[in-house]
Amino acid sequence: MSNFTKEDIQYYANFARIDMPDAEAEKYATRLDTLLEFSDRLKELDTTDVEPMTHPLAIVNVLREDTPEDILNRDEMLKSVEDHEDGLIKVPNILD
Repeated sequence: MSNFTKEDIQYYANFARIDMPDAEAEKYATRLDTLLEFSDRLKELDTTDVEPMTHPLAIVNVLREDTPEDILNRDEMLKSVEDHEDGLIKVPNILD
């Protein structure tokens, strides 16, 4: 089991360019120790019959069949546009 010290926390904070006062570093060292103790306890569980999962809830994608449809007639659409050419909408040039 690993015990984090405030010096460890300050080293990593310095590495990440984070200003870390001594009191705050001590608090985070205690919290990290608690998290590591919890993860060590989880390692003791028997997981031989537990299937690996990617999400805690059973998620199933419900998708419709992707079939192409003509939603809008191109000629009708081009009637609503000010400037078009060869079936394409002309837009103002934004690059010089």
